[in-house]
Amino acid sequence: MMNSEQIKQQEDRYVANTYARYDVAIVSGSGVRAKDADGREYIDFTSGIGVNSLGFCDPGWVKAVSDQAATVQHISNLFYTEPCTKAARRLIELIGLNNMFFGNSGAEANEGAIKAARKYSHMKYGPHRSEIVTLEGSFHGRTMATITATGQDSFHKDYNPFLQGFSYAKMDDLDDLKSKITDNTCAVMVEFVQGEGGVNPLDPAYVDGVAAICAESDILLIADEVQSGIGRTGKFMAYEHYGVTPDIVTVAKGIGGGLPIGAIVFGGKTKDGFAPGDHGSTYGGNPVACAGADYVLSRMDEGFLANVHEVGDHMKERLLTIPGVADVTGIGLMIGIALTDMKAPDVVKSCLDRGLLVLTAKDKLRLLPPLVITKGEADEGIDIIADVLRRGK
Repeated sequence: MMNSEQIKQQEDRYVANTYARYDVAIVSGSGVRAKDADGREYIDFTSGIGVNSLGFCDPGWVKAVSDQAATVQHISNLFYTEPCTKAARRLIELIGLNNMFFGNSGAEANEGAIKAARKYSHMKYGPHRSEIVTLEGSFHGRTMATITATGQDSFHKDYNPFLQGFSYAKMDDLDDLKSKITDNTCAVMVEFVQGEGGVNPLDPAYVDGVAAICAESDILLIADEVQSGIGRTGKFMAYEHYGVTPDIVTVAKGIGGGLPIGAIVFGGKTKDGFAPGDHGSTYGGNPVACAGADYVLSRMDEGFLANVHEVGDHMKERLLTIPGVADVTGIGLMIGIALTDMKAPDVVKSCLDRGLLVLTAKDKLRLLPPLVITKGEADEGIDIIADVLRRGK
């Protein structure tokens, strides 16, 4: 096995430089703990950016994936497979909508949601009704359509021309949203808790207003639950905290437990929108990925979600007592930490040096620990954050 320096040298030579990677090479993990190539252990508050919902190498997940990999690893959507149908049924029963489509990622799920929304309005009102309003601060992916949908200027450079048909409304400003909606609007697409934009939950009164506007004008409400869904906020979907039902929901990240899989979930208006040939994905519904997803979804019972809520509240309460913490945002185990003095990237580096993996979101620290984390494990990581902020380095 290569050591950390050998891995990094090989990476620098052969892999395109698209990530400013942290200076560590992870080679193994169990639960909420990971080890690097030099044998050092870390507590993981990142979950692979919200992907490892059950932590590293959950035994039940490993068995489900391994058994399927030894049976049929892939056959394509031209054929039926049991893992795809099982995961689809479990997802629909948990989410309460009508049917779904499996793809490979959150960006791909959001691409499909954009297509589905436009087709619904094209078929009902004509091709002029194709515009989608998203929110400033949002993040919906890195493909050309989803990067255009993303409401952050920092992502809108070097790739012109961008796609037409998107506009951006101020978060929690209903009047501004109304000003962006026209006779050509087919959908409003939101993250109920913005992730990359700073771990910002939407205001409940704002959500009520958005839902009412959409219902009144037959504008589809799309919920991007790629980061906030699959139990991350203590409910199966973040929008459940708001008492609304979207027309289309997109999920990815945590649903696969570590494998690449995403899904578009359709409500009644869009459940019959796609016909054969309208949409597809070579790897969508992959049996191994679906076996992992089915196992993850099987764990999403009331007790599991209650633990997410309880540990998340515990973490936020502790974080708010730490000098150097200005505010804590988020819901459940999707946590943003605003700092008074230190810069978030500096805190990330110091935490890494002390054996804790954390993320940033804008100028905040972002915590996305595995959903199986215990209070004791959470306290270990919070103690490190407190020590870093106390020392100021």
